[in-house]
Amino acid sequence: MAAIHAACQDGRLPARIAAVIADRPEAAGLELARSLAIPACLVSFRDHARRSDFDAALKRQIDACTAGPARSLIVLAGFMRILEPEFVGRYQGRMLNIHPSLLPAYRGLHTHRRALADGVAWHGASVHFVSVELDGGPVIAQVRVPVLPGDTESALSARVQRGEHRLYWRVIAWMAQNRLSLTPAGVQLDGAPLRRPVMWQLPAQDTDGDLIDVAN
Repeated sequence: MAAIHAACQDGRLPARIAAVIADRPEAAGLELARSLAIPACLVSFRDHARRSDFDAALKRQIDACTAGPARSLIVLAGFMRILEPEFVGRYQGRMLNIHPSLLPAYRGLHTHRRALADGVAWHGASVHFVSVELDGGPVIAQVRVPVLPGDTESALSARVQRGEHRLYWRVIAWMAQNRLSLTPAGVQLDGAPLRRPVMWQLPAQDTDGDLIDVAN
């Protein structure tokens, strides 16, 4: 969230954060949003007996925050709740998620641990449109990071997160610029079908430099 806000502030991302919504009172994003003067609210999962009730409350809050803008986008960033099909259908094509793996590999939890156990050379993160299938929506873009000798789960997680911070705002910018859309035929980027996800790579030295384009 902080990386997205920074991109909005310095003009890389032509958008603004209308609100930050969390499902846990201890979510660090709530306090950060308030410190940045961004409207922040809690829709607690614990306050609703059924998942459908929680989804309904979340929908009301989202609709209240986004009433007015001609083009709004829901960005999931560390939001770990599974949303019901009716909710997903309501915002189809307007809801993005970032997942810490090179999808379709390692859907679900503990992605870094599983990547290390398999001994893969590359790991990373994927931005995708949200669908009813868990981590199964159309993938738009990915960043790959090397798995280094002696990596621990926490070290690999931190490296992937640095890639995530440089990847997510770029895809959001495509939406803000009307370059990206989800159609019945699939993902469209700049008016053409996206045959495979756009791929970037974290720089080898992992400096603050830009991501490296990977031919695909």
